[in-house]
Amino acid sequence: MPHECISVFDIFKIGVGPSSSHTLGPWRAAMRFVDELNMAGKLPDVIQLSVLLYGSLAKTGHGHGTDIAVQLGLSGDDPVTFDVNRINSKIDGIRRDRKLQLNGRFEIDFDPVEDIDFLFEESLPFHPNALTFLVTLRNGEQLAATYYSTGGGFVVKEGETSGGGSQVDLPFPVDTARQLLQWCIKTGYSISEVVLENEQAWRSEAATKEGVLKIWQVMQECIYRGCHTTGELPGGLKVGRRAASLNKKLLHGRTYSDYASWVDAIRAGGQHFSYTLDWVSCFALAVNEENASFGRVVTAPTNGAAGVIPAVLQYYITFCDGLHPEKIIQFLLTASEIGSIFKKQATISAAMGGCQAEIGVSSAMAAAALTECLGGSQRQVLMAAEIAMEHHLGLTCDPIGGLVQVPCIERNTMGAIKAITASQLALQSNPELAKVSLDAVVKTMWETALDMNSKYKETSDGGLAVNIPLSLPEC
Repeated sequence: MPHECISVFDIFKIGVGPSSSHTLGPWRAAMRFVDELNMAGKLPDVIQLSVLLYGSLAKTGHGHGTDIAVQLGLSGDDPVTFDVNRINSKIDGIRRDRKLQLNGRFEIDFDPVEDIDFLFEESLPFHPNALTFLVTLRNGEQLAATYYSTGGGFVVKEGETSGGGSQVDLPFPVDTARQLLQWCIKTGYSISEVVLENEQAWRSEAATKEGVLKIWQVMQECIYRGCHTTGELPGGLKVGRRAASLNKKLLHGRTYSDYASWVDAIRAGGQHFSYTLDWVSCFALAVNEENASFGRVVTAPTNGAAGVIPAVLQYYITFCDGLHPEKIIQFLLTASEIGSIFKKQATISAAMGGCQAEIGVSSAMAAAALTECLGGSQRQVLMAAEIAMEHHLGLTCDPIGGLVQVPCIERNTMGAIKAITASQLALQSNPELAKVSLDAVVKTMWETALDMNSKYKETSDGGLAVNIPLSLPEC
C-alpha cells in the first residue's frame, strides 16, 4: 500500500451524522467537485447536473442521507459549520422549487428525485462507496468526475493514488505498529509524544493542542446534548432515544446547571461497577443518538462508531480524574495513531470491512488511548489495541432499514465497554508474553474483510437487516 501521512485531524473530523462514509464523504466529494469546477472557471456555465450513486452508497444511501449530503455539498455548505437545524428546511426548499444554488451562487434546475440516481445493482471496482457527478455546460460540453468515499470522511478522486492523507515529511513516519514501537524505543517518547512531533510537520504544537481540544469540545457538547434530548429518531424505525431517560434515572434527582456541574453530579453517585457501566453506555448512546439525528459529531474514526471514543474519554474524565487538558490531548493523539495504522494497513470503511472496521477500530483506538493515560507502557498501549480488535474480528455491518440506528447505536456501547476491558487486561499483563501483535490483528482484520460476503458490508442485504421486521422496536 502507498504511504500515507495521516494527521490527527484526518482521523477526527467535525461533521454531521449519520455516516462518515455515506454522509460526510459524499458531502465533501460534492464540495470538492464544485470547487474544481469553480477553479476551472466553468461553474457559471453549468446548466444541468446529475449524480450517480453506486454500490453501498445506493443501497443504504436513503437511510444514511447520502442524497441530502450531496445536495448540501453542491450548495457549498460546510459540514463543519452548517447549522444542522436548517438541514430539513434547506432540502425541502430544493425539492419544492426544483432549484439548486451551486456553491450558493449559481442557480440551476435540479430535481433530487430525477437527478440523483441510486444504482442499486452497480458497483465500481476501486471501492463500494462511489459517486459520479455529470454536468452539461452552456456550450454543450459534458464533464464527469468520480469520487470514492473510503471511510471516515476520506475522499479519493478517480485516478488518484493517495488514500486521502496529505503528503508531508514526517520526522517519525509510521505505517505499522512495529514501526511506531521502534520510534518509541529509539526516542523514549510515548505514543502521543511521537504523534505530537509528527503533527508539527503540518502546524505548530500550540495549534495542534488547540485543535485537539476543539475536537474534544465538540465531542463533549455532543454527549451533553444527547443526554438531554428526548424523542424519536428519524427514519421510520420509530426508535426512541434512551440516553436522556437513562441520564435522569442514574442521577436520582441530583441537580446541575452545566457540563462541569453535571460531571460533579455523576461523580457524586459513586464508582460501583454497575453504576459506572451504565454511565459508559449512556455516554455512547447519547453520541450515536445525536449522530442518527443528523447532529454535529466527530468522526472517531467514523460516524457509525462516533460514540466509542467520546464515551471512553468521558469515562476517564469522570471516573479516573482525567479532566485535564493535557490528558485529553494525550488521549486523542494516542487514539488517532492507532486509527491511522488501521486506515493504512486495512480499512476503516464498513462498506469494505464490515463493522469490525468501524466499531472494532474505534474500540482499539479507545483502548490504546485509555491505557497510555492510565500510565501503561508503549507495549501495553499496543497490546490494549490488539485485544480490543481481536474481539471484534468478523463483526458484520447490517443496519436495519439502511439506518445508523439498529444495531449501530448499541454497538457503540459494546465497543466502549470492550475498550475499557481491553485496557484493564493490558495494564495487568506482560506484553512480552503476548501471542498476538497489533500488526498481526490488523492483517487478520483485513483478510477477514476480504473474505466477508458483500451482503454484510453496509448494504442492508444480510444479517439483522433482512431478519428483523421494520416495525419492531430496537430491543
